[in-house]
Amino acid sequence: MVKSSISHAIKNREEPRDVFITPKALAKLHINMINSRPTDKWLDPCANSGNYYKQFPTKNKDKCEIIHGQDFFDYDKKVDIIVQNPPYSILDKWFKKNLELKPRIFSFLIGVGNLTARRIEWCEKQGYGLTQLKMLKVYGWYGMSYMVTFEKNKPSIMSIDRTVWREEKQKKKKRIKLISK
Repeated sequence: MVKSSISHAIKNREEPRDVFITPKALAKLHINMINSRPTDKWLDPCANSGNYYKQFPTKNKDKCEIIHGQDFFDYDKKVDIIVQNPPYSILDKWFKKNLELKPRIFSFLIGVGNLTARRIEWCEKQGYGLTQLKMLKVYGWYGMSYMVTFEKNKPSIMSIDRTVWREEKQKKKKRIKLISK
C-alpha cells in the first residue's frame, strides 16, 4: 500500500522514531527563553547528545537519557527548570511526569499539533500558565514546531474556549408569491 502523505506515513508507522537531535543553536535559543535565577537547578530529561545540557547556564544541573540507563520516569529529585525536546510518542506521559516533579518552569520543543487544549488544561489545573510560545521550523523535521514554556503561578497568554461553534442554519422562509390583479 502506498502512503498518500508524509503525515499519514508518520502517523501509521510501526515503531516510533522519537530521536530527533535538537540543533545546538536552537537548544541555546530555547535555553535563553527561560527566566532563570542563579540558584535554579536545571534538568534535561532526554539529554542524548547534550545540546541542551552542555549549554545550561549553571553547574547546578542534571540529566537523564534512557540509552545511558537514566530513565526520566524514575527521576525523583527536586528541580526548578526542565527544558527539553521530548519523545512525541509518549507526550502525555511526559507532560504528566513534568507536572509530577513540580518545577517552577518547564519548557518543551514540540510539534505544533502536540500543543493540545487537554494538555494545556492539565498544566493549568496544576497551577501552571503557558507564558511563552514561539513558532519555528527545523529543517528535516515534520511540520512547524513550538517552543512552549509553562511557569508555576503565572497567568497564561492563551485562553481555551471549549464551545463547539457551528454556523447557525437559517430557517427556510416560504416564498410568498405576489400576484398582481
